[in-house]
Amino acid sequence: MPEYAPLGLPDNPRLTHNITHFARALRRAGLPAGPGRVLDAVRAVQAAGFTSKQDFFFTLRACFINRPEQRAVFAQIFRLYWRDPQYLEHMMSLLMPSMRGVQEERQAKAAEKRAAEALLDGLEPEQPVEDHHPEEFLIDIDASMTMSAQERLRTLDFEQMSADEIAQAKRMLARLQLPIKPYASRRGQANPHGMRIDARATLRAALRRGGEIRRIHRQKPRDRWPNLVVLCDISGSMSQYSRMVLHFLHAVANHKGAGWAQVHAFTFGTRLTNITRHLATRDVDAALATAGAEAQDWEGGTRIGECLHAFNRDWSRRVMGQGAVVLLITDGLDRGQPDVLEQEIPRLQRTARRLIWLNPLLRWEDFAPKAQGIAAMLPYVDSFRAGHSIASLEELAAVISKPEDAGEKARLMRLL
Repeated sequence: MPEYAPLGLPDNPRLTHNITHFARALRRAGLPAGPGRVLDAVRAVQAAGFTSKQDFFFTLRACFINRPEQRAVFAQIFRLYWRDPQYLEHMMSLLMPSMRGVQEERQAKAAEKRAAEALLDGLEPEQPVEDHHPEEFLIDIDASMTMSAQERLRTLDFEQMSADEIAQAKRMLARLQLPIKPYASRRGQANPHGMRIDARATLRAALRRGGEIRRIHRQKPRDRWPNLVVLCDISGSMSQYSRMVLHFLHAVANHKGAGWAQVHAFTFGTRLTNITRHLATRDVDAALATAGAEAQDWEGGTRIGECLHAFNRDWSRRVMGQGAVVLLITDGLDRGQPDVLEQEIPRLQRTARRLIWLNPLLRWEDFAPKAQGIAAMLPYVDSFRAGHSIASLEELAAVISKPEDAGEKARLMRLL
């Protein structure tokens, strides 16, 4: 066991109290900020000093953060707690309900609402003092036509969810299904009402009777279930969406009778990682933890073309048989070489029965395919749909068996 030297308090003991409260907010937001890390943070600040805000930020981050996906929550809580002089009023405004049509509030940034809930845990907004007047009257608001909490959660953007909303959304995603209809195979199976004549069975029966054909045997096409291949972008701009979609895919992979022959999952950012075997783990948290440990490029850059080249070269022949359906989950903001992407996306489309692109940027009404990567990929996908909420995944489940569904592709192709 390591032995710590006696803890010397800074000149201002209030700073130690503030670091402790800051760690409590991190812990309530889901970060592992235990007492040991609080002691390390106090000693680190004592050694580094409290003269530079930037040094103070990175000192605390080095003590409390050990995974890339925790940086966004830490940065928001740090900004609200240490830098914003009116952070309490700002956080209250994030949590106060607003009426539609009165005034559009600005949307919270990534992890901002989650940080606000962590910092305001146990605090209640001050209630106005009642002033009794004889002409006092009461206004009743009929909320019978407003959305229920579950309906609001279905349409809420994954990036704007609080910690409690994320937990509820994960439970809803675990119950979702992605059913697929079987395809008609060229192979046949015996059926007395089939449209095709089974010549082999007919001749075999005739040989047993000395060559006399008494009955024509028939067959129908055998049902064939396709594979589901998922290519999920885990770069910085897609981090929260990728986690929620992977929860959904874990439920699909472990749901018996959904229709898929096999479910293959790959993550990509700066490199391609096969996480198929991790999705076979029954516990979703353990499955995604091991998948995240193997994918070392979480919240990194995006090189879509190079990753698709690795998939087409190393995995396409192995997993794309049986008429596989491919889900490409990315925002299309490529940082790699554009000529590589222009070569690899047509090859991927040719080997897939259907190529469906889920893009969270479609949540914006004014979205246009202006980025070079989006313009290069859009002509080669069969369907282009949003993928930012539970409702968008439910819509995907409703249309995935409809080959005529193209989503928003036709509208956006006119903008190219």
